[in-house]
Amino acid sequence: MKTRISYGKGNIALYRTGAAPLHGLPSIPESPFTGSSSTLFAVDVQVEVFGDTFLPAYTDGDNSRVVPTATMTNFILQKARLYTGATLEGFLHFIGAQMLNQYADMEAIRISASELPFAAATITDDGGKTAAPSATTFAAIEGTKAYASLDLERDGHGGVTITAHECGRRDMKLVKLTGNAFAKFVQDEFTTLAEKTDRLLYIYLDMGWRYADVGDAVQSDLHRYISARQVYDHIQHTFHDFVNMSIQHLIHEMGVRLLARFPQMGEVWFNAQNRLWEVTAEAPNEDAKVYMDPRPPYGMISLHLSRETL
Repeated sequence: MKTRISYGKGNIALYRTGAAPLHGLPSIPESPFTGSSSTLFAVDVQVEVFGDTFLPAYTDGDNSRVVPTATMTNFILQKARLYTGATLEGFLHFIGAQMLNQYADMEAIRISASELPFAAATITDDGGKTAAPSATTFAAIEGTKAYASLDLERDGHGGVTITAHECGRRDMKLVKLTGNAFAKFVQDEFTTLAEKTDRLLYIYLDMGWRYADVGDAVQSDLHRYISARQVYDHIQHTFHDFVNMSIQHLIHEMGVRLLARFPQMGEVWFNAQNRLWEVTAEAPNEDAKVYMDPRPPYGMISLHLSRETL
């Protein structure tokens, strides 16, 4: 019988103060974001370890080679204090390499994390004439989050190699009031949906990418690093100025533009949901309308683009 052994720990939420600020990002035209002076680094970590040496724990109840998941949690929390970088991917690479160095029976590691975003409070000392971000006070931000995942193995020379990776942004919720259409689709006796040449569009969106060279994701020099914040701004920019004929049309344009903007991005994918609100009150020749959340069934649209397919 062939087996694949893995176990690990999830929901390791940690909050690191005194962290390095994020500096050195190149600017892009679609985003004002070029870094952050915040010294608060907050992430929710999940780790999964692989190794055939753990098989006796499953077959014989022999735990002599098992590293308890509580130990993994403590290890990550303690090592987080030593991380000197400022990116999610760099943090995962640092922790994963440290863990493989510490525990010889772990043959490979998959380590992932989502950011726990906090925004600096806006402080004014002159009655609102000027304002600046606080260096000490922050507010948690609910909603969309950057995420990343690295698969790591030993390289045979005392280091580690990244065997798989992905980066991205989840839980985006975007609405555009006009400049969206859906018409000329297949219609038969089951069709009740009316054609729309201009409509409001509300979508949920998860997306991700892989680097052409994953080394760009974990280098201390950030000149080829892809910021999830910049990607988020870029996606909103495309939604704003692109007149789309469908969600399929929209996410394809988002992907094409992202690959053009970031040459270090090797592939990109999207998973979208159509959450179009339902009109509940309107009157002829008036712009004012009242909407409500739609019925539970929702449309699902996915796309994967690689640079080779363009």
